[in-house]
Amino acid sequence: MLGICCFNQGSYPFLKLLKPTDCYCIFVENHSLWGDKEGLMNIKEIQDEIVNEFSMFEDWMQRYEYMIELGKSLPLIEDEFKTDDNIIKGCQSKVWVHAELEDNKLVFTADSDAIITKGIIAILIRAFSNQKPLDIIDADTKFIDEIGLKEHLSPTRANGLVSMIKQIKLYAVAYQTQIN
Repeated sequence: MLGICCFNQGSYPFLKLLKPTDCYCIFVENHSLWGDKEGLMNIKEIQDEIVNEFSMFEDWMQRYEYMIELGKSLPLIEDEFKTDDNIIKGCQSKVWVHAELEDNKLVFTADSDAIITKGIIAILIRAFSNQKPLDIIDADTKFIDEIGLKEHLSPTRANGLVSMIKQIKLYAVAYQTQIN
């Protein structure tokens, strides 16, 4: 049986990870691979999309492979922003995150020196990039638990995940005060 993907916008880097004997049909109104640039999806909708994608995999090896693929297609931070000011404190690996305010929405870029960590920050950037700072501040991160990410990370990587979320929220607070 051939794999089938039906979609009207965007691309799915994880499709090559699915078993070729399975048949999948994915319908997406507005795919949010790197944040919702058109403003059509809110954070919760993007998080739900991520949860749905992770649920298509049978085991954590496939999920790790998917995170690695996401990390490979991450909008990379410019070299000029790879500074100590943009490095996430508390991560086992080096992770840089930069945010800019565009049309009252935060746009994040990032990079990491480790492939799994790069995939983790890619998931977070996908959920929170191109969103209003106040929406990021108010957003919960239950989707991380729903996909089972925290429980499948080493304690140091789990601490790094918490630090990444904290930094994204701190950027949102800082830019929200500029808007007010």
